[in-house]
Amino acid sequence: MKALILVGGFGTRLRPLTLSVPKPLVDFGNKPMILHQIEALKEVGVTEVVLAINYQPEVMLNFLKDFESKLGIKITCSQETEPLGTAGPLALARDKLVDGSGDPFFVLNSDVISEYPFAELIAFHRAHGGEATIMVTKVDEPSKYGVVVMEEGTGKVERFVEKPKVFVGNKINAGIYLLNPSVLDRIELKPTSIEKEVFPRIAADEGLFAMVLPGFWMDIGQPRDYITGLRLYLESLRKKAPSRLASGAHVLGNVLVHETAVIGEGCLIGPDVAVGPGCVVEAGVRLSRCTVMRGARVKQHACVSSSIIGWHSTVGKWARVENMTILGEDVHVCDEIYSNGGVVLPHKEIKSSILKPEIVM
Repeated sequence: MKALILVGGFGTRLRPLTLSVPKPLVDFGNKPMILHQIEALKEVGVTEVVLAINYQPEVMLNFLKDFESKLGIKITCSQETEPLGTAGPLALARDKLVDGSGDPFFVLNSDVISEYPFAELIAFHRAHGGEATIMVTKVDEPSKYGVVVMEEGTGKVERFVEKPKVFVGNKINAGIYLLNPSVLDRIELKPTSIEKEVFPRIAADEGLFAMVLPGFWMDIGQPRDYITGLRLYLESLRKKAPSRLASGAHVLGNVLVHETAVIGEGCLIGPDVAVGPGCVVEAGVRLSRCTVMRGARVKQHACVSSSIIGWHSTVGKWARVENMTILGEDVHVCDEIYSNGGVVLPHKEIKSSILKPEIVM
């Protein structure tokens, strides 16, 4: 089987992290976002992943070359010269996706994190015999999204309602699809929306089905949702693979610490923290609801909460970093500095406190 991952554009909502790498290569749970998806696809027998991309394809491919051999999966790029929306990239990659086998192929949005129940999706798709299957997830406030109206028993999709004013259902498109090759015949090579143009036509022909996604789901394309997504991901690990989480007197709740990271004496870490490869967390540090990415250092008695510390950055002694502070790559926060929601571009030194949320250029 094959899969297409919609990598898309510039990842502006996750700046300053995406100033250093394309969004799918931003670390999440101690590995690049896109790797979570590729590993899950490999598990259900996908042999080739096509990345639909219009920005820095060589960076992505060079990075993923290592994983091709490690995972034993072929990774190629389909590059857009102009943005083609969410359906156009499928037409562009047609020759890579169709191999004459008639097998359905996966399509995923690159910034969606979930438990990726691909085996169940394949079984459901084969059982209903329709042309396409979309995964849907339940939300508390459906009025903020496009809602999928479906038959409860069969999962057959009746229609889509964009940001409904009155309640029509609470299930939204989760950005994970399994499509028969015939779907490609419905898509022209031009900017097209799969959600607004292609799926409604398949639904009108009674060939579109929806499966409710078990477990958690989050679009982690912006910092606040990234931190929420980390909490849900770690909670899921607690249920499925608790041995991967850290334990000990210094750990509170769900915490992921890479084996090459060093944690000092007298720290309190958690809940909902990921400490990446090669990180150094010195004595007496307090970390909660945050990610500390590869090669970063948090010095003695610093406190970091609800924030993202980018690669190779430093948080000084007795510093306090909180309220969605995002440090880009190689940012150095001096000792005893306070950051309240600072968004700091790469390669900066912060010598004075950031008292209210602002971007530091």
